[in-house]
Amino acid sequence: MLPELPNTKKLTDQVFSISNEKAFLQIALEVFRFQYFHNPVYGDYCKAIGRSPEDVKSLQSIPFLPIAFFKTHAVTTGDVEPEVIFKSSGTTGQTTSRHLLKDASLYERSFLACFEKFFGRPEQHCILGLLPSYLEQGSSSLVYMVDDLVRKSAHPQSGFYLYDHAKLSETLMQLEAAKQPTVLFGVTYALLDFAESSPMPLSSTIIIETGGMKGRKKELTKAALYQQLGAAFSKNIIHSEYGMTELLSQAYAENGRYKCPPWMKVLLRDETDPFCIGGNSGAINVIDLANLWSCSFIATEDLGKRHTDGSFEVMGRIDNTDIRGCSQLAL
Repeated sequence: MLPELPNTKKLTDQVFSISNEKAFLQIALEVFRFQYFHNPVYGDYCKAIGRSPEDVKSLQSIPFLPIAFFKTHAVTTGDVEPEVIFKSSGTTGQTTSRHLLKDASLYERSFLACFEKFFGRPEQHCILGLLPSYLEQGSSSLVYMVDDLVRKSAHPQSGFYLYDHAKLSETLMQLEAAKQPTVLFGVTYALLDFAESSPMPLSSTIIIETGGMKGRKKELTKAALYQQLGAAFSKNIIHSEYGMTELLSQAYAENGRYKCPPWMKVLLRDETDPFCIGGNSGAINVIDLANLWSCSFIATEDLGKRHTDGSFEVMGRIDNTDIRGCSQLAL
């Protein structure tokens, strides 16, 4: 007989109230038990590797579900009638991930609290999106997030741009002249195209690259990317976003050093032993406690490096995995 469902409203409030490592561990273990018993895919995976709640007392002992399961299974906790279905980007012929989102307001609460932590309230900014391939694809969690931030900013010039660099350039020049704080979210290849066609100093604009060349340009190291964008826009700092279809939270970086919100954490696993977790380099495991109705413990196909202050860098992809749209450029 399955344990009763916890008070998920209370659990959600606890997730977004985490303020220290002890609280993170306590809530992570509660979320693990919830998903072990009520997420069939995750529970079966834990049983298949011989891990039960009695074995799990630390973050390192929590099983992390391989992210590829989102391509082949409906990864849901409890009875989920999806309010939104997010799909990952991919080249023609690739099998893409699907994230069945039970409660869109939970995603909105997560990305808004995260944005405010790193950049301030949306209404303090004009928010622009240069995300052409994601807009064309549809069903993008990134577009959903930026679209909601655009609406919340309520600035008359906030909005999306496809390939109209002349219009984007004109808008940015007007905003810069007014010294209007601005946030420009851009997929990497589109930002590089815009930097080439319309270089200009952007002293009042935060640039957030969201990763992704989509096979349209030669892959760059992060250092080379930041050098090109910094030179084109007279910026010492280029921000990056680390997020993905399967998550409800994002990490943000300045010049490649990512930091997580309090309810999200990155651990590293040995590339050759997925159950050996720890160390300062390896494959990235993500704990996203906002992801209550899906899976909060995901083994990604990204490689990373941790620093003593808890920040991390994304070093690239594990060999033989698909290239995805988030920030995967090697350093």
